[in-house]
Amino acid sequence: MNAFKPHLVAVADYPYAKVDARVKLDQNESPEDFPLELKARALARLEALSWNRYPELHAEDVRTALARHEGWPEEGIVLAPGSNLLVLALAQGARSVLDTAPAFPYYKGGATAAGTPYRAVPLGDGFALPVDALLAAMEGPPGVLFLPNPHAPTGRLFETEQVERLAARARERDWLLVVDEAYHAFAGTDSRPLARANPNVAVLRTFSKAWCLGGIRAGYLLAAPRVASIVRALVPPFCIPAHTGAILLTALEAPGAFAPIHARIRAERARLLAGLAAHPSWKPYPSAANYLLVRTPDAKAAFDGLVAKGILVRRQDHYAGLEGCIRISVGTPAENDALLAAAAAMR
Repeated sequence: MNAFKPHLVAVADYPYAKVDARVKLDQNESPEDFPLELKARALARLEALSWNRYPELHAEDVRTALARHEGWPEEGIVLAPGSNLLVLALAQGARSVLDTAPAFPYYKGGATAAGTPYRAVPLGDGFALPVDALLAAMEGPPGVLFLPNPHAPTGRLFETEQVERLAARARERDWLLVVDEAYHAFAGTDSRPLARANPNVAVLRTFSKAWCLGGIRAGYLLAAPRVASIVRALVPPFCIPAHTGAILLTALEAPGAFAPIHARIRAERARLLAGLAAHPSWKPYPSAANYLLVRTPDAKAAFDGLVAKGILVRRQDHYAGLEGCIRISVGTPAENDALLAAAAAMR
């Protein structure tokens, strides 16, 4: 259609198709819901809101609470309804986008939608970070490098020294290194000290995973104030609805409520890894996130076989280097038991 810019012909839908299943292990969601006590507090907050009034312009009330929680200057925080929108804003503002392949698909999707030049460097053997190739790519004109750590979709955790080398090059060549820490609570990692010391590093985080709020849609960027001001200008005003803000404020008042959930997920991740490692033909990869990447002889057959048993996982075999792979979110103990029993019956 000629009403749209020509580059949008190449824009594809986000690669997700809904499938109903009794056990849902396909979207890296928290297997546990937002704690009931906090949900009651949030609902009371919602009832007290004036629903006819616009929310804060840039979620200033949530930013204040988040600044206290993260130990980060308020002017360096940008909130959006999902970190996807922050990825899009960064891609819109960037001169170019650099990525690894495979990786979270919206880094490329955001760049394509924004019409921003995009390049991806393939991961190495065993999903190793291609540091030297990325450093070489950063010798060109500056842009934004997205680096998920732990990595999506492989779950691999990259070494601190490798990330520091990329951060140093970002500072030298005036790039922005965005470390996407969507899964940091399950890995025990923290890139905030690196970003505090280097204004060319920003940290992307989300409430969807570790805070049990995937259905609420909220993410945030921790960056140098000048970087944050540019990204904030690319995010629509009033974009954090009042009800979302009420829920986020409630969560930030009780961060300790989520640590036991993270511990349970890490324990179940280890049990799931051990159980799948005993499979005669499936190969699970170690993961620092809340999911496992598993290589099977045939991803379609594995997916269809699990769905037939009421268990939904995510195919990843459309990515180069992930032939035969499926991704399995860590579920509740009962869900993981069902997955292991179903997998054991398949070859």
